Amino acid sequence: MPFIEALRQLYFTVGQDNFCLIHVSLIPVLGVVGEQKTKPTQHSVRELRALGLTPHFLACRSAQPLLENTKQKLSQFCHVPVANILNIHDVPNIWHIPLLLQNQNAHDAILKQMDLMSVAKPVNLREWTKRAETFDNLTKSVRIAMVGKYVGLTDSYLSVVKALLHACTACSFKPSIDWIAASDLEDDSAQSAPEAYATAWKTLRGAACVLVPGGFGDRGVKGMILAAKYARENNVPYLGICLGMQISVIEFARSVLRLEKANSEEFDPQTPDLVVIFMPEGSKTHMGSTMRLGSRKTLFQTPDCIMSKLYNNSKHVDERHRHRYEVNPEVVSTLEEAGLRFVGRDETGKRMEILELPGHPFYVGVQFHPEYKSRPGRPSAPFLGLIMAATGQLEAHDKTQQNGSI
Repeated sequence: MPFIEALRQLYFTVGQDNFCLIHVSLIPVLGVVGEQKTKPTQHSVRELRALGLTPHFLACRSAQPLLENTKQKLSQFCHVPVANILNIHDVPNIWHIPLLLQNQNAHDAILKQMDLMSVAKPVNLREWTKRAETFDNLTKSVRIAMVGKYVGLTDSYLSVVKALLHACTACSFKPSIDWIAASDLEDDSAQSAPEAYATAWKTLRGAACVLVPGGFGDRGVKGMILAAKYARENNVPYLGICLGMQISVIEFARSVLRLEKANSEEFDPQTPDLVVIFMPEGSKTHMGSTMRLGSRKTLFQTPDCIMSKLYNNSKHVDERHRHRYEVNPEVVSTLEEAGLRFVGRDETGKRMEILELPGHPFYVGVQFHPEYKSRPGRPSAPFLGLIMAATGQLEAHDKTQQNGSI
């Protein structure tokens, strides 16, 4: 087991005082009598010790709080002090977990194990506590249509889901995500899977906003284009991330510029109307290390745009990237003449980073991945804009920013 061996080597390298091993285990409950069973945890700890690793803490997941006799039994048979047995039981929302651990003095116990008490600062979770309690009391929700190709594996979009949670909470709403397989929106599905097709379109039309996240490959692209077109034509707030931005460019070129064959080089390299191209500096023969990665600077071309205001009237923003394809700079002027605006570009001015559609409540595409920097209490600007637009709060925010308030 390479992972276990890596932990052992780390232990030997940094020494006991610089190593803290927390073993996470599930405490099942015997349904008939409600008894909390410790045997599985005992066995897993025994296996771990046999491999040369002794846990300093047990983090025990359970539906209900651990009983005192359960903790005593775990301490006795796992050779872990009772004070180092942490219970992570079910809570109303995940933001209660740090508060749960604080109430068990987990922070002090871990600091003592690492001999860091002398440099530790006082814990201040007042803002975190308020956030957890606020979410518990939210009664309204906003429906978000997530149109992608990996919706059967929703963890593929976990960072996007968390960013939506942060933005919705900031707007005093709970997120209600409607997962739509992009391929179910396509015309072919009307024949091959009519029920799925009807359900997908009913769900899309019932959502307050539409989000098309990143992805690779051509599966579901037609459905994403249809979703972008629906949002654009019906004034439904839309956010396209990475591939989702490229989709909105393809749709606009086809529907507005009447370039029926407009496409991405990723999906149709032979099309005469390439509106999305492979990055010039990339290699088409070696897939490894060919993506544009990491935090990159995007310069706003004008302060008079939605995204500049959402980023607190910043002149530039640094966001993380992960892509091989980009908007073809040769068609940018034609797209802008037809109404699309590329309000954010890279430092060369040739790479399109942010697009908006004037006159639309919120039609935004970003080449970067803003979800990567979203945090509780600091929601990502594009996600916040999407949810504000979907809940009728964006216009007031824009006016506030126009007046110079932050």
